[in-house]
Amino acid sequence: MTDQPPASLRDLLLDRMRDFGLVPEVRELLRELVPDEPARSSGGRAGPVQLRSITAAGWRGIGPRTTLELPPGPGLVVVAGPNGSGKSSFAEAAETALTGRNSRWDGRRATDWQKGWRNLHSPDVTPEVCVELAIGERGETVTVRRTWHGLKVDAARTKVEGSDGSERKLEEVLDAEALDLARPFLPYSELGSMINGTLGGLHDAFFKLLGLELLAELDGRVKDAVSESKQTIDHADALTAQLLDALGPLDDPRAREATQALSGAKRDLGRVRALLEGRTPAAATEVARLQQHASLAGPDLAEVGGAVVRLREAAARAEEARYGSAEEARRLVRLLEAAIEHQRRSRSTDCPVCGAENRLDRAWAEQARAEVERLQTEAAGAEAARQEVAVAVRAVHDLVQPVPVWLRGETSPLTAVWQEWAQCRDVTHPRELADRVERAAARLDDACRQVREDAAGRISEHDGAWQPFAVRLAEWLGAEEAAEAARDRGKHARKARTWLRPIIDELRDERLRPFAQRSQEVWQKLCEHSSVTLGSVTLAGTPGRGKVVLDVSVDDMSAPAYSVMSQGELHSLALSLFLPRATHADSPFGFLVIDDPVQSMDPEKVEGLARVLDACAQDRQVIVFTHDTRLQQAVAHLGISATVLRVSRQTDSVVRVESLTDPVEQALAEARAVSLDPHLPQDVADHVLPAMCRVAVEAACLETARRRLRDEKGLGLRAVEERVASLDRTKTYVSLALLGDEQRHAREAVERICPGGWAQVEAFNSGAHAPLPTVEDRKRLVRRTEALATAIRRSAAAQGAGGAR
Repeated sequence: MTDQPPASLRDLLLDRMRDFGLVPEVRELLRELVPDEPARSSGGRAGPVQLRSITAAGWRGIGPRTTLELPPGPGLVVVAGPNGSGKSSFAEAAETALTGRNSRWDGRRATDWQKGWRNLHSPDVTPEVCVELAIGERGETVTVRRTWHGLKVDAARTKVEGSDGSERKLEEVLDAEALDLARPFLPYSELGSMINGTLGGLHDAFFKLLGLELLAELDGRVKDAVSESKQTIDHADALTAQLLDALGPLDDPRAREATQALSGAKRDLGRVRALLEGRTPAAATEVARLQQHASLAGPDLAEVGGAVVRLREAAARAEEARYGSAEEARRLVRLLEAAIEHQRRSRSTDCPVCGAENRLDRAWAEQARAEVERLQTEAAGAEAARQEVAVAVRAVHDLVQPVPVWLRGETSPLTAVWQEWAQCRDVTHPRELADRVERAAARLDDACRQVREDAAGRISEHDGAWQPFAVRLAEWLGAEEAAEAARDRGKHARKARTWLRPIIDELRDERLRPFAQRSQEVWQKLCEHSSVTLGSVTLAGTPGRGKVVLDVSVDDMSAPAYSVMSQGELHSLALSLFLPRATHADSPFGFLVIDDPVQSMDPEKVEGLARVLDACAQDRQVIVFTHDTRLQQAVAHLGISATVLRVSRQTDSVVRVESLTDPVEQALAEARAVSLDPHLPQDVADHVLPAMCRVAVEAACLETARRRLRDEKGLGLRAVEERVASLDRTKTYVSLALLGDEQRHAREAVERICPGGWAQVEAFNSGAHAPLPTVEDRKRLVRRTEALATAIRRSAAAQGAGGAR
């Protein structure tokens, strides 16, 4: 059984409309206003994205081209270096290459940015920032390079290349909306912005990330419905006041009647309609009659003329065909056909009528057949001419319309003329019909024209000075009808908004709850011993006008966040809000870039930061830039696996990057240092030192296993990490590293690369080591551990070389 996808916000809203006791009109209004679910970003174009390297040249603090190589896959990378070493330039280079902007300089003076973005020591170096990405489960290499060819910071070109050198489009590789919503960059400038409480952008990002735009849009639509209703009502009220002022001085009974209709507690729209249609019953009847006369339409003379021409032509062809003789021709045909049939059957040539001999011979028969054909042709032509006349007569009759019903009761010249026109339908003789229709149509058309002109003049005379007010009254009627509907709609919209606001808050908080909980978890790790507690994190307002509301208390007393937090706590707050957003499940970015988060943190917060970063690094590539050595010290103290790179800056902005820490070498170095201590307590020697050696061996196994699974098995990033996360004993680490299968027995493989090494693996696995009473015994353990770890790592190199061969 598969998990059902979570219900959309639109569906949840519609469900609540059914569940609550809303009146039907309010429910229908809400359903009308609920927008469609917005199209969601696919979360990246090609799958998970990680960083392989960051390169910069002529950029910020970096002069000649320098590349920061990054280890693949999830893990913590600490990029350390003193202030001014160029480390933050790498962070800004990655952000600028992928987003086209540098958030550190957002909102600052353009002149400062114009002066500071190019490296001052390398004016001849073409400024460039470049990131090499690993895209998708297979880790396809894609390079995004941004190059400047002028002095302006916006005079740059971005080029995207695939691993085969083919040019790609950036939007095919990275989703611009995802970069904005789940932005994996946290520069130091944004950490600092928390001090000023500028959380509007975070509020808007969360709104989109959680799909809450629908709630904001619905709230806006309901609010607009209230506002539009009020505007419609206000417009009608304004027209009423203006019209009452204008009608007052007019000495006309219709004006007084209109004033009364507009002045009541409830405006009398029916009375105004009646006034516009005729004012009084008698006047209404007269106006209606005049309007009917003014719109009177008689026969279409062009159409009548065409029908008459066709009738006369058909009559002429019928007379020429002598259609009256058609029956005579048919009778002769029947007679001749009978005689021919008699001659054929009797085979006699004598005439059966007169008795003449040899008269019905073959010549007679042929002559008779020819006459039959001629007579049949004559009859068909006559019949066709008759049919054509009938059709033409019917077409003329169809044009003749009876006297209109409303005109039949009148005794007027127009009625008499129309009756004469209607009587044309009784005429069937084509010639007579054509003549009568032609005369009657001309007379009726002239009579209708005279009636129309007379009616139009009388209407104009009837209205006189009232007409402008009638026009304004008609405009008022339309506005008041709209206002009448708006009063109901506005009332329903206000009720809808009252019902909707708590529902929106409920749904918004429900969607935000996992993020708020994650923020609290991060805060607790960062500020475990702080007296400041971060409670709920909620969103208030709508995009563009909203804020993130933080429930902060000091010793259980509520307090404004920014007034009670130290700068280190504010930085911790920034991380608590950044990480849930950047690690959202729909984010396509498998990396985070965080610049200088350690500043102003006390030692306990630094250790909390290390734990938080380690937790994120379990399934993401976390790259932290810092000048503060305390983070590196905390990582080492807590035994957190991390790659440490050191950035140093030489004369003329020459920047160097070197690796400071190898997990295996680090563990061996620590074990070696412990083993050489002649005053080491026996209990530490017997238990802690073997555990440190075990860490070195398992670190070598993890390195080898990841490479094997990726290179030999072709597994994607997610599958590799799922495999290594399942390892729980040293034996499984070794089996996966050497055999690619944690379920197989690796004794032979271990003995082949490191004779005697299996005994040490079993000791690590069981935790039962022989006592280490002397320094020499401890040194021997470290040497054996180093030999085993080195052999495991070399086996990976040998496998890689073998695969290459």
